[in-house]
Amino acid sequence: MFNITRTCESMTEERANFGSKLGVILATAGSAVGLGNVWRFPYMTGENGGAAFILIYFACVLLLGIPCMVSEFIIGRHGASNTARAYGKLNRAASFIGIMGVLTGFLITGYYAVVSGWCLQYVYASMMGELKGDAGFVTSYFQDFSSSPVRPIFWTVAILAITHFVIIHGVRGGIERASKLLMPALFILLLFIVVASCLLPGAGKGIEFLLMPDFTKVDRGVFLGALGQSFYSLSIAMGCICTYASYFSRQTNLLGSAIQISLVDSIVAILAGLMIFPAAFSVGIHPDAGPSLIFITLPNVFNQAFAGMPIVGWVVSLMFYLLLSLAALTSLISLHEVSTAFFFEELHITRRSGALIVTITTCIIGIFCSLSLGAVSSLSIGGKTLFDVFDFVTGQIFLPIGGFLTCLFLGWVVPRKIVSDEFTNWGTLWKPVVFNAYLFLIRFICPLAIAVIFLHQLEVI
Repeated sequence: MFNITRTCESMTEERANFGSKLGVILATAGSAVGLGNVWRFPYMTGENGGAAFILIYFACVLLLGIPCMVSEFIIGRHGASNTARAYGKLNRAASFIGIMGVLTGFLITGYYAVVSGWCLQYVYASMMGELKGDAGFVTSYFQDFSSSPVRPIFWTVAILAITHFVIIHGVRGGIERASKLLMPALFILLLFIVVASCLLPGAGKGIEFLLMPDFTKVDRGVFLGALGQSFYSLSIAMGCICTYASYFSRQTNLLGSAIQISLVDSIVAILAGLMIFPAAFSVGIHPDAGPSLIFITLPNVFNQAFAGMPIVGWVVSLMFYLLLSLAALTSLISLHEVSTAFFFEELHITRRSGALIVTITTCIIGIFCSLSLGAVSSLSIGGKTLFDVFDFVTGQIFLPIGGFLTCLFLGWVVPRKIVSDEFTNWGTLWKPVVFNAYLFLIRFICPLAIAVIFLHQLEVI
């Protein structure tokens, strides 16, 4: 049997790792599966013509998402440490790329917790029957809640406290165990709502919209939108993938894992579309409702679609927001872990202390971001709320730059032998032609695609 050993440089004594292949897939897929799948993907699909967008998105995942994910896997597993140190082990000058990833994940944790908290509020509201009413009522309910100085902060702190509880129990006892519970629960809820949605009168039009491509609506914007969605949906350049890979064993098939995770991520996105579009079409609501889809449009859809079956409508609404909360929580756990690993390894403190630092500071960020949405309008920079500033800086600046630099770093700076050894598990997996194809994508295609996304977001092209 071929024995794989760590080099002395990358060995970390008593380094935690995932206990099973299933744990690897579910935990890392949980990192990728989040509100981007259940929220952003459906409205992006609605705005960009349905199935044509989905086909382009799949191509982008194959050509951009999977190679970028494998790159972070290689860096994380080779370094066997937090994201900042992992880059530094390969090249000291590249530590700043890892630090940028940690900072990006840290900032996203703060404002992402705000939206995650909204999901918990809507679980409570659904349970208590507070979302019953016409479209005007549902709109005002969201506006009143999101601008409140107290309730959004309560739920933001609550979901960060749940995340903290998972993180302090470690990789196997916390992250892996939670993933094995949360991810199957997410799929069960998703499948239940898909069935309920697809059985509604007139749901066939929504299914057709999702599955029948209309290439007449495809333009440059659709391609760029699909590129961007594939990048963000898989949690590239947030430090999550690299950090989780540091817990991989030497036997983990990196490319195989990336393919499986991307497949799970894409299946969730498609099921989210099958959950939303049939219900929306059944009540005559257009599917390009934009970001307000989840908290304004869908409660109205549920109220109309299940008007004759109030109990079923109550169950579907409750399950939907439970689903959203689980998706948000799995991503929040991975984001929190990025910063926790950095603090407890770099400051030489316990995991609990590192997690406490992250939880307290991200709670503070979340509180200010939440207040900026209405309660304290002066919390703005350049006419943007603090929430929007964090979203813009991380999503449109840090993520593309981090992904771009990672591709160039692994493709052109890291010795080819290191990349090849990690990719092929020291010659035991994949033929040279597969590795050469991967290297070509990382060196040329991925950096170019990311640069195009970046320039488009800045409205340069």
